[in-house]
Amino acid sequence: MKYNKLGRTDFSVSEICLGTMTWGTQNTEAEAHAQMDYAVEHGVNFFDTAELYPTTPVSAETYGRTEQYIGTWLKKSGKRDDIVLATKIAGAGRPHIREGRPIEAATIREAVDASLKRLQTDHIDLYQIHWPNRSHYHFRNSWDFDATTQDREKSVADILEKLQTLDDLVKAGKIRAIGLSNETAWGTMQYLRLAEEKALPRVASIQNEYNLLYRTFDLDLAEVAHHGDVGLMAYSPLAAGLLTGKYLNGARPEGSRATINKDLGGRLQPKQEPAVKSYLEVAAKHGIDPAQMALAFCLKRPFMASVIIGATSMEQLKADIGAADITLSDEATADIAEVHRHYPMPI
Repeated sequence: MKYNKLGRTDFSVSEICLGTMTWGTQNTEAEAHAQMDYAVEHGVNFFDTAELYPTTPVSAETYGRTEQYIGTWLKKSGKRDDIVLATKIAGAGRPHIREGRPIEAATIREAVDASLKRLQTDHIDLYQIHWPNRSHYHFRNSWDFDATTQDREKSVADILEKLQTLDDLVKAGKIRAIGLSNETAWGTMQYLRLAEEKALPRVASIQNEYNLLYRTFDLDLAEVAHHGDVGLMAYSPLAAGLLTGKYLNGARPEGSRATINKDLGGRLQPKQEPAVKSYLEVAAKHGIDPAQMALAFCLKRPFMASVIIGATSMEQLKADIGAADITLSDEATADIAEVHRHYPMPI
């Protein structure tokens, strides 16, 4: 396992981060604890969660349960000081979470205190804004995204309010660093600019979707990451399981995410299948497990801080963590690039 510095913080995080969004629905508390035990034993020191989790499906009944499972493990294991712990505040649109209110000063303070209680800790290492209050192109919204609907002054004022509130919480010792999620290049630059101008906390990371089927980060955000020291925490590196090949030809294996989330958040649609088949052919040609190839590709990207894996079984977890030992040849990398040219954005 390799370790990367997280932004300009003092945190050294494992290149593989343990994702947790299935814990509480698809995984029991005991299974979640077993996953954390195994991950730590194999060099993972970075856990990512969110108050929203679990997400399969999102519900009022399960809200906060994933953080609770992590909290009981932290208490039982005594390993809090060994873990870089990241969580997120949910944005507007979920009636069961603060009546669906947007992310603002009051909701940030309320959310942080609630997460600390569930996690059974006195501080959060990386606190992330789960998604912006303004419109954005994530969650399959790129096809009709229109930035002209945004109010310029309100968008900047909104970011400043968040930063000022997070600054108070850093000074209070409740959080140590801040990060973004589902953010854009413009938004990230505003956070960086305001932090510099007003001596506020600096964004350390940005958690966006990134995988062989969805590579928007390769362009403007890669430039922001390079010049701004804001590393990517890639979520859904297997495109919600598509890149394993298990959903080809309409298959929906029993117990899989697609039996709960019918279209995998808009990913499971006909245009992805030719691309997935091509990537599976590349993996077969080079004798690599398809999931490990997809993860190994993400791991080698120059802007990557950590790749977030998620597993519902120990077998999946072991294979995902094992991707850290895979080195893609120049030939395999070239073949991946060729497929990308044919299918640049299939989901």
